[in-house]
Amino acid sequence: MPADVVRAMIGEEPMTVVTGHELLRETARNWTRYTSATPFRVPIPEESDVRPVRQLPIETDPPDHRAYRQLIEQRFSRSAAERIRPTIVHLVDRIISRASTVGRLDVIGDLALPVVTSAIATTMGRPDDADRFASWGLHVFRDASTGRRSANADLDRYLAARTDEALADPGDDIFGDLAEARFDGRRLDREEILGFGYLVLAGGRDTVIAAIAGALGHLTVHPDDRARLRSDATLLGGAIDELLRFFSPLPMIGRTATVEHELGGVDVHSGERVALGFGAANRDRRVFEQPDRVVIDRAPNRHVAFGHGPHTCIGAPLARMELGAVIDRFVRVGRCELIRPTAWRTSGSGSGGSPTGTPVSTHASTPSELVLGIG
Repeated sequence: MPADVVRAMIGEEPMTVVTGHELLRETARNWTRYTSATPFRVPIPEESDVRPVRQLPIETDPPDHRAYRQLIEQRFSRSAAERIRPTIVHLVDRIISRASTVGRLDVIGDLALPVVTSAIATTMGRPDDADRFASWGLHVFRDASTGRRSANADLDRYLAARTDEALADPGDDIFGDLAEARFDGRRLDREEILGFGYLVLAGGRDTVIAAIAGALGHLTVHPDDRARLRSDATLLGGAIDELLRFFSPLPMIGRTATVEHELGGVDVHSGERVALGFGAANRDRRVFEQPDRVVIDRAPNRHVAFGHGPHTCIGAPLARMELGAVIDRFVRVGRCELIRPTAWRTSGSGSGGSPTGTPVSTHASTPSELVLGIG
């Protein structure tokens, strides 16, 4: 039997990485033993050097997590995502039409980044801020001039200004919602509102950009899958799930052990981080037949690309809508070929592997380039 966990060095930090699908689901549900209430230590690598406050609601445990999550849940519901679908479809149509005219599409810069930032801005009730969000590039915590991870000064300025405005005079946007919200019988303080802002603006960008790039790269070099999706719209939902499983845009996230114990035959110490290896679990051969192939009509598909348990990604309906809008329009393109394939950039890699031999990645892989010839 393959191991369900591996030991890996994530940067300079030794971690136990859960790679088996069933053990990962069990671990993700057990928030008392594997806590998320550790500011800056949920992302891998940890982010104490790039933001000033904890992200909410992700860096809390139940029951606080559920109470915080409910404050923004309505803006990230499936019905909310469907309401903005026409806006996103119109944007995708414009981008693809323009690219078809010139015969060239930069998937990341010309399509994924504007689509994702527009979807986030519109969901937040700040549609006019989409261009500013896009100006931060592929990672809002990266200093483009040096390449080092550091807090984006304009992101800090933006969130501080919107939070202070909302506290003084709440408007019809997510900041106004939070300024008027109640948690445990009181209003949120400034740091709590900032914490929501950092999560929304950082959490839903790189992951969806990576998913779009992976999906369009696959459909470009597999015209048979593109043709099937073009001819049968009922396949789209399953294809989205399968592409999310295969590319796993957030391959890993952290928890902190609260007690000393054994996990999958490995001794884990209290205070040590445990990584939930979503990407590896999504390639577990005991759950997914031919896991290293994209099977667009795979069923069932119990992927964990959006996590599992109480911390399942709140932005999942929005991400599905964005990916679906892009794929639905893209498969209608006639000519499609690779000009420059994706170069996948990660912030580091750990040693070890999954039950399938999948490498343990330390962070969401960010596609640096994918240029297509289309027409």
